[in-house]
Amino acid sequence: MSRSTLKTSAINAEIRKAQAAAAAPAAPAGKKATAKDKPAAAAPKGAGEIRIIGGAWKRTRLPVAQRPGLRPTPDRVRETLFNWLGQDLSGWRCLDAFAGTGALGFEAASRGAASVQLVESDAALVAQLHTLQQRLQATAMRVQRGDGVAALKQAAPASLDLVLLDPPFDSDFFTPALQAAAQAVAADGFVYLEAPRAWGDDELAAWGLAVHRHLKAGAVHAHLLRRAALL
Repeated sequence: MSRSTLKTSAINAEIRKAQAAAAAPAAPAGKKATAKDKPAAAAPKGAGEIRIIGGAWKRTRLPVAQRPGLRPTPDRVRETLFNWLGQDLSGWRCLDAFAGTGALGFEAASRGAASVQLVESDAALVAQLHTLQQRLQATAMRVQRGDGVAALKQAAPASLDLVLLDPPFDSDFFTPALQAAAQAVAADGFVYLEAPRAWGDDELAAWGLAVHRHLKAGAVHAHLLRRAALL
């Protein structure tokens, strides 16, 4: 067995240890955790894992906690997205505004992105993302608990090469997130949008965006957007 395989196996083992902690509910605010509050040794029913599909961390497992509305991007969709973008993201500046499991952001970092900001509002998922970042020694990644739309608004105009948008499908975040992403993305950059329906150029025109690529996989519509002037 090669050293790289042994290292990946060790990383996966450590990640699985953190899976239960991310999936378990947090202790109430202002209350110290007790033995009763500590997660069980195994993840609860419904939790699982996905794998990074390309780059330096290929085949590394990521835990998927049982959280309301959490819907990791399917393998097929992630594979297609990074085929569209190209497998080498060296030097790219990325922001994943609704990170969840971090699958999209970790895929970008695995392919050499210079910086990847993961923004997530759920405290347990943020803790899980920090654990994964430490296990993988992902120095190019920054995990932030907060509002993804606000993070995009705080980004310098035209400063990002890739904006990743995968809001909860039953939320009202799509319009404000697209508006903020259009301001933050570089002139030659990309915005990835995952949604429960297809978005058309007529809807995106107000923000100067247009559909560059589109894929429907089950209930998921995956869009790769660019500035309309480039298409």
